[in-house]
Amino acid sequence: MQPAVYILASQRNGTLYTGVTSGLVKRTWEHKEDIVAGFTTRYGVHLLVYYELHDEIVAAITREKQIKKWNRAWKIRLIESTNADWRDLWFEIL
Repeated sequence: MQPAVYILASQRNGTLYTGVTSGLVKRTWEHKEDIVAGFTTRYGVHLLVYYELHDEIVAAITREKQIKKWNRAWKIRLIESTNADWRDLWFEIL
């Protein structure tokens, strides 16, 4: 499995969630299906709008912590740098 950092959104410019995983497809599916109760379930955050793949889990965790400290505008710029239309990238990772 490949470590990844990802950002989910409720809609364009909506609520954002940043996470890290070693299985992006499985974890994204769990968010989409509300498998685990929590923030993404409560706020309807189901669109995969950004992700980065990493070689090592330590690098992915470090990057996740970095992004979580960013202000909202920086996160939006990051998303729009690769996904200007805020498409759901779910079908790209399958």
